[in-house]
Amino acid sequence: MTCFVPEKHYFCNMISSFSAQLEQWYHQFGRDLPWRGTSDPYLIMLSEFILQQTQICQGMDYYLRFAERFPTAESLAKASEEEVMRLWQGLGYYSRARHLHAAAKQIADAGTFRRDYSFVRALPGVGDYTAAAIMSFAFGEAYAVLDGNVQRVLARHFGITEPVDTTQGKKLLRALADEMLDRQHPALYNQAIMDFGACWCKPSVPLCDTCPLADTCQALSMHQVNMLPVKSKHTAVRDRYLTYIYTRTKDGQTLLRRRGSGDIWQGLFEFPVIESVNKLTSQQVDEFIHSSLVKANIKAKVELVASDFRHQLTHQRLHADFYLLTLPSAVESEEGKWVKESDLDRYALPRLLEKLLEKKG
Repeated sequence: MTCFVPEKHYFCNMISSFSAQLEQWYHQFGRDLPWRGTSDPYLIMLSEFILQQTQICQGMDYYLRFAERFPTAESLAKASEEEVMRLWQGLGYYSRARHLHAAAKQIADAGTFRRDYSFVRALPGVGDYTAAAIMSFAFGEAYAVLDGNVQRVLARHFGITEPVDTTQGKKLLRALADEMLDRQHPALYNQAIMDFGACWCKPSVPLCDTCPLADTCQALSMHQVNMLPVKSKHTAVRDRYLTYIYTRTKDGQTLLRRRGSGDIWQGLFEFPVIESVNKLTSQQVDEFIHSSLVKANIKAKVELVASDFRHQLTHQRLHADFYLLTLPSAVESEEGKWVKESDLDRYALPRLLEKLLEKKG
């Protein structure tokens, strides 16, 4: 076995036991997850798409629902985008759903899910990590996964101080991940190191006292566990102010519009909204309502349902005000189309609006 040499430290005698210790740990503590009981590449791909930016506890039900409704790539390929987005509703990062749908169509067009890395890597929404996961879990091919959990385990254990979000850091960790891979049992090893990072070598409060790798962990010996991995970039969080007007009629209709491309929640539905640089005053909201939603001489009732309701996205912090506007009957509007309130569950809404609707009662 060749030796990986990061920062002039030699780990040859560690490497021989690293994968074996992780795999032994996994046999005792590994998580029992439904997608681990299959070698179907489509179902494995489905799980990986769902778990991008999503914790397992949240993604589990979505996986089970998708696998039941669309058990094959062909069945998903035939579905409408509206049905896919509706089933995905509440999971966030909706581009994943569109990419998953597009990938299923490509697989269906190919006639089979090919056991070929180039084919897998070229599927929409599939990056290096997802391709490696599919190739190893479905086909037993020797491709090392490198997600955030794996980065953390490797950086801590081998004392990698190069920032993991730099070109050099990524190159270093990729080489180390490939070096550590158990090529005889790639699926077992990949699952083991991912679970170990998620359950033992956690971002905060890692279980170092019961870690099977403690004796050879560089971060532990140097008292740098909480300092590794190193990141050099910190993306600023942007504040956005949204004022939603839930417009309904006394006979049970509501106004919906579809979001366009180039922003969050592309293709999802929402109520009439005003985006502003700061929180709007009640007078400003009233002016918008009477200029865009209410015709002259129509008696309307306006209620504030929620104020400064906050919703966190990865790099955005949303501040939402939610008003309820009740009209006697539907009027022509450029702010959307009228649908039955009883049919709202047929439309995919952002999770923020689901939360605000709960406030409405």
